[in-house]
Amino acid sequence: MKSLIATLFTLGVVGMVIGAAVLGASEATITAKVTVQKISLSVSDGSIEYGIIPAGQSKSTCDLNDTQTVTNDGNVAEDFSIKGKDSQYWTLASTPGFEQYVHKFDTSSCPVTWGGTPLTTSYQTMATNVAPNATTTLNLQITVPTATNHYTEQDVSVTVMAAAH
Repeated sequence: MKSLIATLFTLGVVGMVIGAAVLGASEATITAKVTVQKISLSVSDGSIEYGIIPAGQSKSTCDLNDTQTVTNDGNVAEDFSIKGKDSQYWTLASTPGFEQYVHKFDTSSCPVTWGGTPLTTSYQTMATNVAPNATTTLNLQITVPTATNHYTEQDVSVTVMAAAH
């Protein structure tokens, strides 16, 4: 009799284990999502007309009421870098001279005292850890050469670049 009860008990336990296994799922889903990193910026209004400036003199975007606004159009925090360029006839320098001009930048709002940072032809830090959709103020000041043989309009464009913070 004990043997019959032990057998029935064992069959009952095995039946419950098999029954439990039959009721379990054969697959499960893990929800996973991803977004591609977007590095992007825009500059508004993106154009400066300094006009005609006497030799060795300066003019700024504050003087022109033309402060530029740099916006992080990406979806991650960004660092902004900035660089200038040599024009056709003038060399970008830290002090004005013969055929040498200075272009400075400042991220302060007007009025700017123009200690500013002279641009170079290599990228340098302009702003760091700019949140998505956030903006940075950009003011520029140009000092034209103290003397030149070239009295035609010069392209003194500035480039701003974004990188992930």
